[in-house]
Amino acid sequence: MDIDELSGWLRLTLTPGVGNSTARRLLAAFGLPAAIFQQSEGALGQCVTPVQARALSQVPEGLAPQLETTWAWLQGPAPDGTERVFLTLGDARYPEALLDTEDPPLVLYGIGPAALWAARPFSTGHCLAIVGSRNPTAQGADNARQFARALHAAGLTIVSGLALGVDAAAHEGALDSAMADATFPATIAVVGTGLDRVYPRQNLGLARRIAAHGLLISEYPLGTPPLAPNFPKRNRIIAGLSQGTLVVEAALASGSLITARLAVEQGREVFAIPGSIHAPQSRGCHSLIRQGAKLVESVQDVLEELHFPAASAPPLPASPGTAPAHPPESALLQAMGFDPVGLDALMARTGMDTAAMQVELLELELAGAVARLPGGLFQRMGSA
Repeated sequence: MDIDELSGWLRLTLTPGVGNSTARRLLAAFGLPAAIFQQSEGALGQCVTPVQARALSQVPEGLAPQLETTWAWLQGPAPDGTERVFLTLGDARYPEALLDTEDPPLVLYGIGPAALWAARPFSTGHCLAIVGSRNPTAQGADNARQFARALHAAGLTIVSGLALGVDAAAHEGALDSAMADATFPATIAVVGTGLDRVYPRQNLGLARRIAAHGLLISEYPLGTPPLAPNFPKRNRIIAGLSQGTLVVEAALASGSLITARLAVEQGREVFAIPGSIHAPQSRGCHSLIRQGAKLVESVQDVLEELHFPAASAPPLPASPGTAPAHPPESALLQAMGFDPVGLDALMARTGMDTAAMQVELLELELAGAVARLPGGLFQRMGSA
């Protein structure tokens, strides 16, 4: 793509009052953006409103600096082995899965290994979204990490939104099983800012790892800050790229439920991991299951629904946060159950004194069988 063609696409995306659907209508009527901007207001008025036609006849404010910034970003040096791309609807590397959705983005900015871009990373279509709470329980974060690791090992690219919590754990799990010479992305992060920014900043290191073994993509121009409306909007891309969406933990008001709803609207599968009836983070998942989402207890549940070969489903691997089953004679671990619980409740259930309980809790925590939560709570991990 040369700078003139880039200018045409940027002008189309920056024109006030012209959204994706209007732009697609114009492209269907006149061809490439350069041809659109050669039309008279009268000709444009056959496809759009008079206000939109007038806006299209004027160069948007800010186009020149945006063009300069984007061109420099595309031509400038990228981290070792990676490439920056600008994909349009007509690009052969544009995700085919998004073309089947109601509102595909006009353009996508991308960062990832040059070898993956050359191999058309979206051509297989074997993607699964994993989303959930930004403040998951210790078990929820561990579930996201382990499921992502096993599902990627089975041949799926894990898609999420680079948020804190479940998103980050899912990306990390996929990266844990990434291969240096892989022919498909380990994970795809769909972000709600320009790709010259990382939000939240705590995930800067994670974003760099994704760029080395997966893809970072955004529909937003460079320099776009983290604006609240952009994050629910980007969820349609997460759902649209994926054959299905797995919700690990979500409250009833979670943005993850938006992703799940969009997945249903796009004809994709929805999966949910159940949790404690007492945990607010599980209520969104339980609501999805009541509405028809597939209840997930194992990786195989997902692979069967997506018609992946049974032989490709590895067991959930051990992780630093999951320990082998604790000896059954541990009355404390048995009394804990799988819900978060405080010291007073444990003392009432077991009759143990405070000192002995603290010692055993520390042993269980060091073994990875128990996680210490905010508020003085403890939670049993995995199937320990």
